[in-house]
Amino acid sequence: MREVEVVGVRVEMPTNQPLVLLREAEGSRYLPIWIGAVEASAIAYAQQGTPTTRPLTHELMHHVVEALGDELDEVRIVDVHEGVFHALLVFASGAEVEARPSDSIALALRAGSRIVCAEDVLDEAGIASTDQEEEVVEQFREFLDHVEPEDFE
Repeated sequence: MREVEVVGVRVEMPTNQPLVLLREAEGSRYLPIWIGAVEASAIAYAQQGTPTTRPLTHELMHHVVEALGDELDEVRIVDVHEGVFHALLVFASGAEVEARPSDSIALALRAGSRIVCAEDVLDEAGIASTDQEEEVVEQFREFLDHVEPEDFE
């Protein structure tokens, strides 16, 4: 397993499909995962620390886990099959729950949990970084500085 960091979310044109971009913490590969608009908003809210008047679904999940006396240790992106990614939520109690990576990432950001990805998933779906791609990522980060979670609705 390799630790990954959330670079951010964006809407890919011309399809208008949101994606979350992950990057190896100790490496040069990126992992783009297509996600839904609701999950894109949830990830963007968490990354920006945007307060909400009432708990959103992923905040609620985090509060329920804490209220039950457990905590999310890590999110594992464990498989990709025909472009569909699969993840596991791994809790301090030892419990493991299958989940979509988008929901898992939104929850991990709220819980402050690490996100890891299986090496074979990175080998299959990861994109190696080049100088040109680094420039694209920098443009992506600039985009993130100006995007609002509501832009994904």
